[in-house]
This record gives sequence, C-alpha cells and structure tokens, in this order.
Amino acid sequence: MTMKRHFAIALLLLCGGSLTTEAQTLTLEECRAAASEHNRTLANARLELEAATQSRREAFTNYFPQISASGGVFQAQHGLVQAEFDVTIPQMGSMPVPISMVKRGIVGSISAVQPLFAGLKIVNGNRLARLGEEVGSLQLQKSEAEVRERTDTYFWQIVSLKERLTTLDAVDRQLDEIHRQAELSVRAGLVTSNDLLRVELRQQEVASNRLKVENGLKVSKMLLAQYVGTDWRTFDIAFADTEPEPPTVWYVDVEEALDRRAEYQLAEKNVEARRYEKRMERGKRLPTVGVGAGYLYYNVMDRNVDDGVVFAQVSVPISDWWGGAHAIKRARLREQQAENDRMEAREMLAVEIEKSWSDVLEAYAQISLAERSIASATENLRQNRDFYRAGTSSLTELLEAETLYTQSRDKQTEARAAYRTAVARYLRVTGR
Repeated sequence: MTMKRHFAIALLLLCGGSLTTEAQTLTLEECRAAASEHNRTLANARLELEAATQSRREAFTNYFPQISASGGVFQAQHGLVQAEFDVTIPQMGSMPVPISMVKRGIVGSISAVQPLFAGLKIVNGNRLARLGEEVGSLQLQKSEAEVRERTDTYFWQIVSLKERLTTLDAVDRQLDEIHRQAELSVRAGLVTSNDLLRVELRQQEVASNRLKVENGLKVSKMLLAQYVGTDWRTFDIAFADTEPEPPTVWYVDVEEALDRRAEYQLAEKNVEARRYEKRMERGKRLPTVGVGAGYLYYNVMDRNVDDGVVFAQVSVPISDWWGGAHAIKRARLREQQAENDRMEAREMLAVEIEKSWSDVLEAYAQISLAERSIASATENLRQNRDFYRAGTSSLTELLEAETLYTQSRDKQTEARAAYRTAVARYLRVTGR
C-alpha cells in the first residue's frame, strides 16, 4: 500500500512538472519579432489600415450605377378620381352622374442612373480615399518604428541591470576578502574592531543596492514581456556581450533620412489631401450629368400596365453658388496651412535627426572614457589592497578605492546601455 502511494505521488509530481510553463529566453531580434506580432499598438494600427482600405473600396462604388426600386399597394375609402358627368335621358332631360374610380391599386418601379459627370467629386473622392489608405500605411510604419525603439530600450535596460548585478557580485567578493584581511589585522592588534564594522556597513550598503537593482530588473522584464506578449515570470533575454559597433556604421545623410521618415511623408500626404478637398469643394458648384433607365408597373383599374423608360438628367446647384466662393477660399487657406506644417515638420525633423546623431557620438565617447576609468580604478584598488596588507594604507583608503572601482564599472554599464539606446532612437528618427 505504501509503495502504491509513493508511486502515485511520484506520478503526480511528474505530471505537474510537465504542465508547468517552460522558460522563454529571447534574443533582441526575437523580441522585436514578438513585439511586431503581439503588440496591441501595432494591432490597432493594422486595423486602422484595414478600415482605410474598406473606405477606398467603398468610394470606388460611387462609379457604379445608382439603382433604386419602390413599390406599394393602396386601398382608399373613396375613389382617388372623382368626376361628375351630365347624362341626357329622353323625356327626363339631363342628369348629373357622379363617378368614383381608383379605390385600390398596385404601383412599382425600378430605375438605374449612371453618373457621367459629377463635378469631379467622384474622381477626387476616390483619390482622397486612396490617400487615406496610404496614410494608414505610413501610420503603421511609424508605429512599427516606435515599437521597435521601445523594445530595444527595454531590452538594453535589462542588459544594463544584469551587468550591474554582475558588478555587485564582484564587489561582494572583494568585500569578503577585505573583511577577511580586516579580521586578521584585528587579531594581530594592528587595527581596531571598528574596521570590521565599517566593512560590514559597506557590505550592507551593497546588499541594499542589490535589492534595488533586482526590483528594477523585475519591472523591466515585466515591461518587455508585456510588449512582446509573454509571461514575465517565465521570460528572460539572451545576450552576447560584444563590443558596440562604432557610430559610423549607423550614419545616414539627413536629407536621405528626411525623405524616408514616415512623419514627413504624412505631412506631405496632408498637403495632398487638402488639395483634393479644395477640388471637391469646387466640384460641388458644377453641374452633374447622368443617364438612366427604368421600368414602371401599375394596376389601378384592374388593368396591368408596364412600360420601360430611358432618360437623361442634369442638375445645377444654383443656390450653392452664393456661398461657394467663401468655401473654396477656406479650402485654399487650409491647403496653405498644410504646406506650412509640412515645411515646419521638415525643419524640426532635421533638428531631431542631428540631435539624435550627436547623442550617439556622445554616448560612444562615454564608453571610451568609462573603460579608461575602469582600468585606472582597477589598478588603484589593487595598489590599495597591497598597501593595506602591508599596513601602509588605511581601511578608509581601501574602501574609497573599492567604491571608485564600483562606480567606474557602473558607468561603463550605463554608457554601453545609453549608446545602444541612442542607436535605437537614431534608427527610428532616420526612418529605419
């Protein structure tokens, strides 16, 4: 019985283990792909593009004939046709005779009208709808670039925090060694126990910093996991620590970048849209011409009558002429505003690109400075450790050297993350 229970428990544990979610480790490229597939901002942008596509297809149907049908049955209390006739009867003279007809009936018709000319409203409406679809595509492109930049930012934040934990591990080992040396010095009577207390305080400070870094790492994982559509509890990143590429790899000419930037293309599309709206406003004052055909059926006197008809129609919106000049002028002013917005957008985007490139150069220079600081801080820590062992240096100097070493490592970590984040932003602002 006991053996069966043990077997059942073991089987349950195995089944439970098989049901647990496997850990998901993603590279930067895999994070980008997952964000592109699962991010809700991009999902909404794709829906907006699909809606614009449907609007374009709807606008195209305005070229088709306009077909309408109607029908009805009626029953009147009195005849719809009332008349009175004088009837002459021999030997009685003339007498009025009332007649009431058409008390019931059936009426039906169907007609089709093909527009030949509608003041170019249909043509410009279709161009405007097609432009709306192009705008939707550019908006999707803009959202994709923003999501990619945000994904890269979260990814490098995680990398930076992981590297800070690695630095804290190294600091813990150094402090353990310093604590051991301080213990030996206290036993030898070379220093007081106060040195031990100071080392322990420094160890507690490092432990507090570790808690902060671990919490920040958790939050960063949660943000990136939400972005890529996965559970942060089973999510981690894969990263190979390589030397950052030099800035020259990423540089692109400002004018070339402007032409590829979705924001600038959107400003151009806005000018084009205002131009089509102006043309449509003019078209509202022009005559519309159409041809059509119809079929009519009625039965109002117990006789079936049907007939076909063809016709042409012309409509002139005379009353629209009164305020038309003002409406056209307003449309022209909006076109000028859109052109000014386009020029301003180009200027501001050029400034943004130049600033982003300067940030890339500065961040890369900070990496070199941080690496030199690490070399100096490492050598300074080594010398102070040797001096402390020889009794020619105080614990204060050794702890200061250790602090400088920690700070230099952290600055290098921050500089590498800042550079990669700056590169991600530069890629976005240059339309890549």
